[in-house]
Amino acid sequence: MSPLKDYEAELKELIGAVLREQASDLHISAGRHPTLRIAGRLTPLVKTQVLTPQDTEGFIFAMLDDQKRSKLISERELDFSYNFETKARFRVNAYFERGFLAVALRFVPVEIKSLKDLNLPDILLNFVRKKQGFFLVAGPTGHGKSTTLASLLNAVNQERFEHLLTIEDPIEFLFTPDKSIIDQREVGFDTKDFHRSLRSMFRQDVNVAMIGEMRDQETMSTAVTAAETGHLILSSLHTNNAAQTIDRIIDSFPPGQQNQIRSQLASTLLGIFSQRLLPRISGGLVPAYELLIATTAVRNLIREGKNHELDLVIETSAELGMITLNQSLLNLVQQDEITFETALAYSIDPKNLETLLGRR
Repeated sequence: MSPLKDYEAELKELIGAVLREQASDLHISAGRHPTLRIAGRLTPLVKTQVLTPQDTEGFIFAMLDDQKRSKLISERELDFSYNFETKARFRVNAYFERGFLAVALRFVPVEIKSLKDLNLPDILLNFVRKKQGFFLVAGPTGHGKSTTLASLLNAVNQERFEHLLTIEDPIEFLFTPDKSIIDQREVGFDTKDFHRSLRSMFRQDVNVAMIGEMRDQETMSTAVTAAETGHLILSSLHTNNAAQTIDRIIDSFPPGQQNQIRSQLASTLLGIFSQRLLPRISGGLVPAYELLIATTAVRNLIREGKNHELDLVIETSAELGMITLNQSLLNLVQQDEITFETALAYSIDPKNLETLLGRR
């Protein structure tokens, strides 16, 4: 690392650019300009010098203590959170590429926004007003799942006297207790892994738990069991829609256990909210989404393994508050929030969307 450069000061300037430009991400890697992601698009900071391997190491080590530096070197990648003064927080992944260090920083706002501020439907509050059950937020990486979960959990915090728990890797949003007690546990620091922390939850008098991500069969199994035994469980999955989300959970189990998990899921599921963040005509991003509500008909389809029929249920249950992704995209086009081309690009079923829009 070059002794002539003040990497902490230069990192501060880069983070200042993130805040000024309202970027969602900052990418730092050797041989390139530092790059921001603004409204979904990568934008190199061309007025900043192309970075050397010494530069990327300097920026990354400026964010780490000695213990985390050693872990990064030995494991070749590291997830951690980074606080920038009192202005911002970042979820960070440092890694090696072509033998050199690189890093991606995801901006996490200090303020936890309400559903209204996020342009999300108020009906989502109905799910977190339940005393027990399982609610999932699905969608691709980088499309706001963590932000939505944080908003929902904070709504509980503001409304009820409960004991709330988050299990994350790493911790993203920092909650300020209001009416509730909030414990936040970071995997690898406060707890060894997700499912171990979930098992401990049963002895901690927890009412509501938010699992940052369900990554393995054991975590899924424990989460569903917790929802059966009087807990409200919120979590996320990297899936595209409700039917795929249910398939992913069930398919993660061996064939001999799938009937049991299918039955458990059918009895505990409250709903699945799948979202995307789309570039807005006026600038910035706007969400499009699908919502499945676990009605009796939905539970029966899950129990019978007829997940392929869920799309039709969503499409024909608008009066209950359900909405398909295509209907959400259609609404945004009609409101002049997004272009027709953007809607098609993000649709899972573009032919159906063209029919809805009256175009062939």
